[in-house]
Amino acid sequence: MRVLLLGGTGEARRLAEVLAGEHDVVSSLAGRTGEARLPVGEVRQGGFGGVAGLTAWLDEQGIEAVVDATHPFAATMTAHAVAATSALGLPLLVLRRAGWQEQPGDRWHWVADAVEAAGLLPGLGERVFLTTGRQGLGDFAGTGLWTLARCVDPPEPVPTWCELLLDRGPYELGAELELLRARRIDVLVTKNSGGEMTAAKLTAARELGIPVVLIERPPLPAGVATVETAAEVQAWLAR
Repeated sequence: MRVLLLGGTGEARRLAEVLAGEHDVVSSLAGRTGEARLPVGEVRQGGFGGVAGLTAWLDEQGIEAVVDATHPFAATMTAHAVAATSALGLPLLVLRRAGWQEQPGDRWHWVADAVEAAGLLPGLGERVFLTTGRQGLGDFAGTGLWTLARCVDPPEPVPTWCELLLDRGPYELGAELELLRARRIDVLVTKNSGGEMTAAKLTAARELGIPVVLIERPPLPAGVATVETAAEVQAWLAR
């Protein structure tokens, strides 16, 4: 089958390797992250031009199935994939890693979005470690709190209200503990992205008794089929 794999995540890169010998896979990357780690096989970079552009591209390329393995917070791309595949009658499957689960000793505060997270911060601490990525960073500009923002690529424009730390995972527990201690962090903000690559910060916060503000994932469109493993994607394509 000719399959479009909407990627940009570690799961998508691994899935491209798994499917390479079985199907004709085209991996699509949004192109928002510099020096992106490219998957094996054919790669398409850049946007499609909304639902209409994606629908036209799928039709022109003879795509027979779409697998959405984008980031759990890439809600717009997922919505576009649902609309385009519905218009063409193509099967769509969403691959999503499991979200993080609260453990004994955690001090988690769940919020719906970045705006709610920013409003909660003044009551939790004075030195913030912000790990929500460069998009939406400005929602935290008005807290008045000292903030360390970790991003893979620098935001544009570069903010002056916070200190930037440019780094790419995976992150080790020892390094995360050292960072939190050295910067005297007393509250952590992150998205419920799930996965092991960035989970060490949560363990470090637990060990140091630091409260964590977690932004919930946007809900998936109703009726979308979802799996958590590459093996399930293989089985779905086989069917």
